Amino acid sequence: MAGHEFFEPADRKRPVADPTAADPLAASEARPSCDPAFRHGVVVGFDGSTSSERALAYAIGMAHRSGSGLIIVHVANRLPTTVWAGCEPPVFVDVPDHRTEVLGLELACADYLAEVPWILVERGGDICHELEEVGREYEADAIVVGSTHGLVGRIFGSVAGRLAKRAQRPVIVIP
Repeated sequence: MAGHEFFEPADRKRPVADPTAADPLAASEARPSCDPAFRHGVVVGFDGSTSSERALAYAIGMAHRSGSGLIIVHVANRLPTTVWAGCEPPVFVDVPDHRTEVLGLELACADYLAEVPWILVERGGDICHELEEVGREYEADAIVVGSTHGLVGRIFGSVAGRLAKRAQRPVIVIP
C-alpha cells in the first residue's frame, strides 16, 4: 500500500472559532486526522540524501519487524522574506518544493517498500519540529533520521542532535 498525504494550502479559508466558546483550547484548529492504520508506526525523515536513504532502509526493517506502518516525512524548505515597509520582523513563507513529488514517484517505484505499508507526508518548516509533530500526530513508536555529515551540521548543530534533545519519543540516528 503506497500513498501520499498532502494537507490543504495555508491560503484557503478555514473555519473561524466561536469567540463565545467556553473552552478556548477547543476553538484552536487541529491538523487533519491521520490514517489510523499508521498509528504507532515508524516516522523517518527523508530528503533523498545518502544518509536519509540509510535511515529509510533501517526504518523499513524496523516497521517490518514490528508489523507497523512507515510514515516517510519530507520537510520542504522555508525561506525568509524581506519586509519592505516598516520595521516588522522577517516572515517565513513556503517555497514551492517539487522535490516531494519527485521523491514520492521514486518511492512508489521502489521494490524495497513493498514489504511495509507506507505513506509520504509533506511538511514545511523546521525539520526537527515537523518530525516531532508528525511523530506526535501518529503516536509513533520511534523517529529515525540520518546523521548530518559536513561543516554546516558541525557549526549549527545537526538535525539528529537537536531532535534527540527535544523529542518525546525514541530517536534513532543512523550514521
